[in-house]
Amino acid sequence: MNENANPKKLTFRRYKNGDSMWKWDDLQEKIFQADKSHKCPTYIHRAPPCQAGCPSGHDIRGWLAIARGMDKPPVAGQAWQEYAFNRMVEANPFPSVMGRVCPAPCEDGCNRNEVDEFVGINAVEQYVGDWAIDNGLKLTGPAQESGKSVAVVGGGPAGLAAAMFLRRSGHAVTIFEAHDRLGGMMRFGIPGYRTPRDRLDAEINRILDTGVEAKLNCRVGTDVTIDELEAKYDAIFWALGAQKGRPLPVPGWDVEGCITGVEFLDAFNQGWVFSTAPRVIVVGGGDTSIDVASVARRLGHISAEAHKDRSGSENLGFAAHDVAGTMARGGVQATLTSLFPMSQMTAAEREREDALREGVDIRDGVMPLEVLSENGKVTGLRMCQCTMKGMVPMPTEGTEFVLECDMIVSAIGQMGDLAEGLESLDNGRGFIGVDGVYKVKGKDKHFAGGDVLRPHLLTTAIGHGRIASQVIDEFLAGESLEKRPKVDVNQFRLLEELAQRGLEPDPYDHLQARGTSSAKYAVHNYDDRAGSHVIPHDDLFKGHFQYDAREHRQEIHIDAANVIGNFDERITGLTEEQARHEGKRCMSCGMCFECDNCVVFCPQTAVERVPKKERALGRYVTTDYAKCIGCHICKDVCPTGYIQMGLGE
Repeated sequence: MNENANPKKLTFRRYKNGDSMWKWDDLQEKIFQADKSHKCPTYIHRAPPCQAGCPSGHDIRGWLAIARGMDKPPVAGQAWQEYAFNRMVEANPFPSVMGRVCPAPCEDGCNRNEVDEFVGINAVEQYVGDWAIDNGLKLTGPAQESGKSVAVVGGGPAGLAAAMFLRRSGHAVTIFEAHDRLGGMMRFGIPGYRTPRDRLDAEINRILDTGVEAKLNCRVGTDVTIDELEAKYDAIFWALGAQKGRPLPVPGWDVEGCITGVEFLDAFNQGWVFSTAPRVIVVGGGDTSIDVASVARRLGHISAEAHKDRSGSENLGFAAHDVAGTMARGGVQATLTSLFPMSQMTAAEREREDALREGVDIRDGVMPLEVLSENGKVTGLRMCQCTMKGMVPMPTEGTEFVLECDMIVSAIGQMGDLAEGLESLDNGRGFIGVDGVYKVKGKDKHFAGGDVLRPHLLTTAIGHGRIASQVIDEFLAGESLEKRPKVDVNQFRLLEELAQRGLEPDPYDHLQARGTSSAKYAVHNYDDRAGSHVIPHDDLFKGHFQYDAREHRQEIHIDAANVIGNFDERITGLTEEQARHEGKRCMSCGMCFECDNCVVFCPQTAVERVPKKERALGRYVTTDYAKCIGCHICKDVCPTGYIQMGLGE
């Protein structure tokens, strides 16, 4: 780190001026006098931390390489956005939606944080997802039918993702959904100003267009039994989600005015809620609690009954009803309480800041003690300050106080709804238990994924659907269900890259040979360790990267005075120029990005470019081992950590 650098413009210095890892005598010995070495460069593909941290397993580095223009489309005339979209949906069929709402753990782990600031991965994902919708891109259907059929129970992110991948493998897929529309928590758990419904519908319809059948308003367990599914389908994937919210575990909860966050958002997103109470307390601290408080502030409270606000006008729909009642609406006092200090709340920082700006009062470091009520209706919540001992709140003596309210919303967690015909799936905790390959314990041909295993992120549910679909495909093919790789993501495969460029190796004749360095049936001096290794930042030559400011999406901020009735989207996506710039900021951790450092700095001219007609992503340079003396310089100057020293060490 340059000591005189602007602290806001970080970049990386490994050594102070005048310092070096080499001493001249040592350098002279290694370069000018050595004539052999047991350590020469090998090209090692490893998983980047962004991808390893992405629950859906996106090949993030891959589609950022496409955005930057390094990995060019294999089809003449194909737009880079289409090529990037095709790479994205190999892991996640919802780039437009996830680019908006995913809290982006990929960005938290981005190695570029060690240089200046993370790459805007979410922003590029949204840009490509929106471009794909606007340009009518479709998903690839099956090459041929398998003759097998799969029932997917639940039309949320896990079920839809699994359905797409299973259909792509040629299986007949039927989704059973209890609601009248698909989408699960993407539709019924997140307000439309965060997930625009036209974008969500477009990404769902693309999946249906591949030949996936959907049976809506059909609850498995009552409308269809498990036995009927077992008799008709070759496999069943349970993606029920966590549809039941957890009530507050304090005395007095069961009175009028106490509901869960899941109930509140489900009712709102189905168009049943047009107004809320004048004083609302939301207990939580996660994204769901922020959504509840923000929606309550937007809805407002109908303080004067207008003609169209009266009972019986629900058939007007949300938009007409809301506009009719806007002038009669008063602001809602929304208070969000959290056990944890604000900096430790699980809700995304951006969402917390928006909520505060919009007038939500956030009380952190407090715990609920008792719900207060009169005549069967809630009147307040008795609380106290607390400190956290791990995940257990410890009350602070003498700090009790009462928050008066007309409604309390508990947003402290969710669990599955496994009643009425689904009791046999319950693991005793309101969830479904699975083994290491997502197979339901004790049940043949049953698999499960998503929040019904353990509530987490939407992108986690998508990742479950992707992985489970691969396992189900193996199961239907009669293969043994083997342990999944340690880094279980949608990996870059060099042989697939070579094949799409017409550069695949020659067939192997299986005859013993001596000296294979010139043979065409192998990919030389390359090793793929991405299934088990994540490349750390200290394996990169970070001094290669200069300060380069991140492209920020523009956000429409709403103040407290103007929040009522405002359900417009808050994020403005990147331009193409901005998206490409973010692609260029990617450090391509664990994969060559063709910088030529190794070619330029090799003192023996042992490293050279692969002939242009033979190049592909991951095959840009090669080493002549007859010239190489193992001086390590190519490894030391490799910005991406792709070059490692090996062969005998």
